[in-house]
Amino acid sequence: MSAAAAAVVLAGLVTAAGPAAAASDAKCAPKVQVLGSIGDESYARDMRQSQGVFDFGAGDLAVGVSGHKPVYWTGTTVHRVPLTDPNASGRVVAVNAHGLMVGVLHDSAGVFLFTYQVGDAAITRLPDGYGHDIEADVNDAGYVVSRSDSGPGTVWKDGHKVRELPVPAEAGPGTRITMVTGINNHGDILGMATQDYEVPETGAHLEGTRPVLWPGDGGAARLLDPTMNDSYVQDLDESGRIVGYDWAGPWHEYRTWVWEPPVGGAGTSPGGLSSHPYATFEAISPTTNVSVGTAKFHPDEMTLPDQALLRAGSGPVKALPRLAAGGASMADAVSDADRVGGAAVNAKGKLKPVIWTCATQQAYNPGS
Repeated sequence: MSAAAAAVVLAGLVTAAGPAAAASDAKCAPKVQVLGSIGDESYARDMRQSQGVFDFGAGDLAVGVSGHKPVYWTGTTVHRVPLTDPNASGRVVAVNAHGLMVGVLHDSAGVFLFTYQVGDAAITRLPDGYGHDIEADVNDAGYVVSRSDSGPGTVWKDGHKVRELPVPAEAGPGTRITMVTGINNHGDILGMATQDYEVPETGAHLEGTRPVLWPGDGGAARLLDPTMNDSYVQDLDESGRIVGYDWAGPWHEYRTWVWEPPVGGAGTSPGGLSSHPYATFEAISPTTNVSVGTAKFHPDEMTLPDQALLRAGSGPVKALPRLAAGGASMADAVSDADRVGGAAVNAKGKLKPVIWTCATQQAYNPGS
């Protein structure tokens, strides 16, 4: 693609709609709302979730997974995304303000991305197969971003590839794009690059995962300053604020991380819960600066189960209530309407898709 053509595509990534206004509902009732579910409700820590909310659309629309099937909810009612293969599994990972969903499908042919709009008779598969678990996102202009095994990061529109996302020029010859995790309504795209090469001048070996930002204004792709170890960036808001976590090995240290706009220097960690040694940020609201994620223990030192967490603005990281005493919980989505989506284990040991309503009002310090 020529530079001029790329600029046109980038311009199109920006939706005409402005950022959603923060919702304010005086009648809001703080609670852990259990959504309808289907199929398998088993819970296994650090395994692919059988149930959970992964994103919010307009109104009372939410999307995610139930019984390892891609689903969406209107209110608490669960709806299956229509699949031609009854044995296929998957999940919906994102939805935009117009109800366009993007998800991941696992079937006999492999692993694929798909899009779906409520009312459609079937999903639309995107070309290229995927050989592993993948992430994707969609903005309000309908641009879908992800990464396939057959190439670098990719931008899709209406089922067609419109742009490939290059490796930043300063990244080095042994760098590859390993994940594309988010896109906002300004067209900024977020991902991760893995470096693994020798520096000829010094003989040093560079190895690790770093954040990558492809600016929506058409600027060159660039590496962001890394965290302490491997940098897992998960989401970005309309201001360009980025959230994610630092990761220091299998089953081990997770540390929340934030890169404040304008992104140009090292990010910082706001910490986690006083009750847990490790924590992640998985999502940030579009305009209200609320981040959510999960507090963790090392599996060999499981003093407490995982717990959903929330940070409002620049304040402390707080816990969200569990569905049942001693039951694990996790947060993967947050809206400007102060709703947090995720999953939680109930008193019977079943994993349920849940929404914390008026979430910032429910958040608490576990030490208080």
